[in-house]
Amino acid sequence: MQKPVVRAAAVQIAPDLASRAGTMERVLNAVAEAADKGAEFIVFPETFVPFYPYFSFVLPPVQQGPEHLRLYQEAVSVPSAETRAVAEAARRRGAVIVLGVNERDGGSLYNTQLIFDADGTLRLRRRKITPTYHERMIWGQGDGAGLKVVETAVGRVGALACWEHYNPLARYALMAQREEIHASHFPGSLVGPIFGEQIEVTMRHHALESGCFVVNATGWLSEEQVASIHPDPALRKGLRDGCMTCIVSPEGRHLAPPLTEGEGMVIADLDMKLITKRKRMMDSVGHYARPELLRLVHDTRPAVPREEYAPAPVEAQPEEIETDA
Repeated sequence: MQKPVVRAAAVQIAPDLASRAGTMERVLNAVAEAADKGAEFIVFPETFVPFYPYFSFVLPPVQQGPEHLRLYQEAVSVPSAETRAVAEAARRRGAVIVLGVNERDGGSLYNTQLIFDADGTLRLRRRKITPTYHERMIWGQGDGAGLKVVETAVGRVGALACWEHYNPLARYALMAQREEIHASHFPGSLVGPIFGEQIEVTMRHHALESGCFVVNATGWLSEEQVASIHPDPALRKGLRDGCMTCIVSPEGRHLAPPLTEGEGMVIADLDMKLITKRKRMMDSVGHYARPELLRLVHDTRPAVPREEYAPAPVEAQPEEIETDA
């Protein structure tokens, strides 16, 4: 049975740029703080554990090797002690948690979103389908299997990361599965003020177009952290601002003042009746759709480098015996 009201929290905090363990401690502390405030749905920033690869935005590729290798060492495997700790926090506090991680799978890293249900079950592990610009030096690509809406204790939840929201077909794949709460996250502390403005436009538009709630979290870097990433003051300008942690209703309205600087949380109550109120006017995958004219073909098969195929054995046919006519 759907909850009539869901309290959501979008978390804007700084990672520990030195260690996975330090960032994990901040995650678990934030879960406890949000849950103490009644939050049942908690969203963290993009690839928050161990940290977003800010270095890739300001360092030329030839200088990225040491930091990229360090990211490999600090990245998260699924499952792992880190995922089990988050699952236990979700179960203990009865909250659905959406966490962005750098996932290591063999010799590759991925920008991965994890959705833990309120009973601790990992409902979804999805990978960003196309890393953006500088990120292509860092992460591999996801596939259509991750474009999935999952049933949780708070309703039907979908998730996309950062500029995946500029892929209208990726968004429509979730809309067509009738997501009720959309979890989104960006790195934050990147590009400058224009990035935060663009995020706000994108989040409000998706809420309106899909008729769902959007809970978006962006990260934050302190001045000391910015200085540790690059010594050049000119390049440090690209590691500031760009934050827009917000919660938006299906009518495209902020449900609480957004957070654009510093650490903190945006907390708001989601009145689920607003979904029907919005879709009565415009249901983009229902009465406002024209599937006989325009429709999405979504390949949900996982992209795997090796697939086993064992053809069925051919039954032996009895030999024909020639006879005289």
